[in-house]
Amino acid sequence: MDRQIDFLWEYKQSAKLYGIEGWSNDYFGLSPDGLVTAKTLTTSVPLMDIVNGMEERDLQMPVLLRIENILDAQIQRLNEAFREAIKDLNYQGSYRGVYPIKVNQQAQVVEEIADFGSRYKHGFEVGSKPEMIAALSTLEEMGGLIICNGYKDQEFIDLGLWAIKLGFLCIFVIETPPELSLIIERSKSLGIEPMIGMRVKMSSKISGHWNSSSGERSVFGLTTTQLIDVVDCLKQEQMLHCLQLLHCHLGSQIPNIQEIRNGVVEACRYYADLVNEGAELKYIDLGGGLAVDYTGMQSNDEQSRNYSLAEYCEDVVDTLKQTLDNYHIEHPIIVTESGRATVAYASVLIFNILDTTRFEPTQITPQKEDEHPALTKMRSVNDYLTPEKVQECYNDIHYYRNEIHELFRTGQINLRTQSVAENLFLDTLQQISNMLDELERIPPDLEDLKLSLSDIYYGNFSLFQSLPDIWAIDQLFPVMPIHRLNERPDRQAVLSDITCDCDGKIDCFIGHQETSKTLPLHSLIEGEEYYLGVFLVGAYQETLGDLHNLFGDTNVVSVRLNRDGSFDFVKEIHGDTIADVLSYVEYQPKEMQLRYRNKAERAVKEGRISARERQQMIKAFNASLLGYTYYEREE
Repeated sequence: MDRQIDFLWEYKQSAKLYGIEGWSNDYFGLSPDGLVTAKTLTTSVPLMDIVNGMEERDLQMPVLLRIENILDAQIQRLNEAFREAIKDLNYQGSYRGVYPIKVNQQAQVVEEIADFGSRYKHGFEVGSKPEMIAALSTLEEMGGLIICNGYKDQEFIDLGLWAIKLGFLCIFVIETPPELSLIIERSKSLGIEPMIGMRVKMSSKISGHWNSSSGERSVFGLTTTQLIDVVDCLKQEQMLHCLQLLHCHLGSQIPNIQEIRNGVVEACRYYADLVNEGAELKYIDLGGGLAVDYTGMQSNDEQSRNYSLAEYCEDVVDTLKQTLDNYHIEHPIIVTESGRATVAYASVLIFNILDTTRFEPTQITPQKEDEHPALTKMRSVNDYLTPEKVQECYNDIHYYRNEIHELFRTGQINLRTQSVAENLFLDTLQQISNMLDELERIPPDLEDLKLSLSDIYYGNFSLFQSLPDIWAIDQLFPVMPIHRLNERPDRQAVLSDITCDCDGKIDCFIGHQETSKTLPLHSLIEGEEYYLGVFLVGAYQETLGDLHNLFGDTNVVSVRLNRDGSFDFVKEIHGDTIADVLSYVEYQPKEMQLRYRNKAERAVKEGRISARERQQMIKAFNASLLGYTYYEREE
């Protein structure tokens, strides 16, 4: 279709419609010509310019775009906000951030965090031996902080002890009592004094989706009795001075700042009493908790937050200072394990729309003299359709449609008649839907009518590979077009991916003031691609994605924005080939090629294909094995 430009529509209206100012954290904006831009303090680059650069490099959709500047800026903002709060409040300790590798384990991300964080000695939190190896091989600065959580066997502990010998601040956080004896035994065996922390199960419990990581029923951590047992054991071994850190995980994605304050107060009680027991504590680790405002609502909803980064840092520092001053305890080094808030903003999933389905009449055929009476009844509903009678007309059109279905099922009408009925049905529902905005109260039966009539836009991506949290935990991510935003969106749609699964859809979206079941989009224009972006996807999505329908990893591009408005393609990784994903699930591509070749040769012998056709088939098969798992446009 031709582009219909509404000159009364401006890009600022699109910014408001999609709520970009609320959730973007000042990293994304809109240009006057209707393009989404990635922003720094000194420059702004349209995402479409980057997309064009991808296509020139044969990087087809979908693509995961990582913007290095944003990751760099988030590390800087976090560290500088704590520095500012510490200075303003005259706190006598310092701040050391660590990034939990589990949040996004991709090498590019971990390496960039080590690089950008080096000026702050920003460290890592590890929960497994592979993550420990990643941290040790990536951190360049000696004195880097490594917090070791999770279950620890002898090999894990030995790696950490050798790290201490190398000059890292590698702290073993005891989460279960049996770990202590193994740490002591390996320490004596290697002759390396350990740095020990303890994780306590606090009574404070947060709200939100991830509240199971807090409170007395949390999986990890020690009870008060177990804390005392650890202290007594270390005293007996004359190693109490090795106990240097208290880990009090407040929770994950904490939406309410008051819950953070309450948790810090309780953490201080444990810290003070352990110091009084003789522990030479230096660090207090408050775990994660700093939330990402996915909705941009600035509320205490579980997918938002009612505080700023500055307020978070100020409240943590102020609460620690006031509480510990009351106990006359020296201010410790503050450690936080902010992962989601560090990496979420830096990644955007970009994909193109392949097709749409519209639930509206294609044509209304004129009434015929010999028309079936059931069709005539359906036409008559529009004669008395008014805002006051929408419920009655809604009931009637469904009744007549069901009558048509029964007649078709019993062979009394044909397929063409049923097709006419479907168009009449959709026409009436569309007219009812258009009247709903005039009503003071929408009848309950009609509340989801607009949703049921919304378009389906088919996106070239796999929800299960790239956005698994939408399916698993109903996570909200900002979704919007990345171009044509100086045009009024003329369609309401839900999104479907290209997997063969009805769960592969997005039908809850972030808007200006509230969530919506549909997303405003533009009509597709023949011969032009239409691109959407899913934002704030840097945390967990790459790690948790699976191979549903054997759709593999997408293409990945990492860019650096320059002050002059240009950008550099720093890194690019082509996504999984079909051969790659087949090998992940235990197929052997070379064997598959041989089997297919034998089938084709058998067909030649049986006279069903020629030898030349055999060669064409084998070439096509082999080329497909090396191709992208997603939909590819023909050149």
